[in-house]
Amino acid sequence: MSARGDAVLLDTLRGIVGRRHVLTDDKRTRRFRKGQRFGEGPVLAVVQPGTLVEQWRVLQAAVAADVIVIMQAANTGLTGGSTPDGEDYERPVLLISTLRLTGVQLINDGAQVVCLPGATLDALERALAPLGREPHSVIGSSCIGASVLGGVCNNSGGALVRRGPAYTELALYAQLGADGVLRLVNHLGIALGEDPEDMLTRLQAGCYTAADIVNDPTRAASDHTYAAHVRQVDAATPARFNADPTRLHDASGSAGRLALFAVRLDTFPKEDTVVFYVGSNAPDDLTAVRRHLLTALPSLPVAGEYIHRDAYDIGERYGKDTFLLIDRLGTARVPRAFALKSRVDACFERLGLHGVSDRALQRLAGLLPPHLPRRMSEFRARFEHHLLIRVARDSAEATASFLRAYFATREGDWFQCDVEEGRKAFLHRFAIAGAAIRYRQVHRDRVEDIVALDIALRRDDRDWVETLPADLDDQLIAKLYYGHFFCHVFHQDYIARKGSDPLAIEHAMWKRLDARGAEYPAEHNVGHLYRAKPALAAFYRQLDPTNRFNPGIGQTPRGRGWM
Repeated sequence: MSARGDAVLLDTLRGIVGRRHVLTDDKRTRRFRKGQRFGEGPVLAVVQPGTLVEQWRVLQAAVAADVIVIMQAANTGLTGGSTPDGEDYERPVLLISTLRLTGVQLINDGAQVVCLPGATLDALERALAPLGREPHSVIGSSCIGASVLGGVCNNSGGALVRRGPAYTELALYAQLGADGVLRLVNHLGIALGEDPEDMLTRLQAGCYTAADIVNDPTRAASDHTYAAHVRQVDAATPARFNADPTRLHDASGSAGRLALFAVRLDTFPKEDTVVFYVGSNAPDDLTAVRRHLLTALPSLPVAGEYIHRDAYDIGERYGKDTFLLIDRLGTARVPRAFALKSRVDACFERLGLHGVSDRALQRLAGLLPPHLPRRMSEFRARFEHHLLIRVARDSAEATASFLRAYFATREGDWFQCDVEEGRKAFLHRFAIAGAAIRYRQVHRDRVEDIVALDIALRRDDRDWVETLPADLDDQLIAKLYYGHFFCHVFHQDYIARKGSDPLAIEHAMWKRLDARGAEYPAEHNVGHLYRAKPALAAFYRQLDPTNRFNPGIGQTPRGRGWM
């Protein structure tokens, strides 16, 4: 598009959303066009619609101007899937930020919820708390302000064993057809009328009644099959991964190939739970625990999180401030703290100074007393492998009886956590997730970069502990292994030495994973980091036949018509 065409489009957008909500200055657009861990590129503008009707009109203007559209909510992804990637797009990029479009509407007495594009998991969790219910994900992405719709678009997983990936077949979205026409598609299961702007106005205002809500048992608002699926511990395939064709449907797994206006999701009863802490130096012990608890308990475990001792140590040191922030202030204030940190980093980076806030926070955290429970620290000294198990109260005695009998003749050990120990054990597991990033920022002189993989092993894979060849291992400063053990989904963060080639390391890891029958990514989606496998690429092409929405995702073609 010409400079004149750019100017005309920008004027049109300012007329739709107001001048202050069309950002073009590089300083103001930085936090939108730069990913958390990966991905960055220039944009023509960042547009922030304040109503669903404004979002619809912005989309219409973008289609008429023949620009690329990238939809973005909270920008908390780790693979660059909601930001531009480089400068080699053949058309200008318009980034539509939905952060102003907050809204959570409880329906069916709170058993389901309708979420608008800017709704966050944290806000949803707070809305459901008085009802004794929970969203799909808790204490994870919610802590950094991740959006509900972002989780659905990416088939995001999570720590809760029974719930599987974020999934729904009920959504309201705009789709650009092969004929170049933008259409509003209502698969939300709520009668809103026929005119797009009237429909969107009614939805945002919640102007519909119980009679307008269709409860069709053939259209799911969560993955009802996963609980049975994950119990199949002898299956030679992974339990869940982003490219699973059985979990790609409209909005679910769409990765920005559609422009979402709302999704409808199930909510879940909040349970009374008990936490057990297991330690062992023999991986087979943890395998035996996983297989038994998935198949023999009265109800499925709620969560089962693995931590390797090296990840424990780096998380204890480099995730301490994150732990303390959530421990002392709760999750509600964390998104604001992360946003403030981003602004501070941006100011220093303009002066050529990187990692200033991380180094300051790290130094401050080092002055504070130890923060982990004594029994956890004792197990860290004794054992290499750690497993955190959360079960419903009705399964607590059966779990304790099994652990007591199993470890009576083995070196490993276990204990039942009190409430504070259980809470802090799972909070430490969450804090580990950002520890490698902090390590990189603090030790830039030693670290080339992080190679971060999230992988799904076969459900029958008993050889889950990785052993790397010397030529790969020598290029790494540290390896962090942690993950959702009962789902056999692992996060593997490799801190690469200065002078190494992280991309070559990553490709070498992929070859090893392919040989093991693993799938990747498991829950962070392909972004611009991974290559979309054929089924996923075909799904993207079906959703976006003209290749206008988020082109290049999954290393697919970026040109018009998928050229």
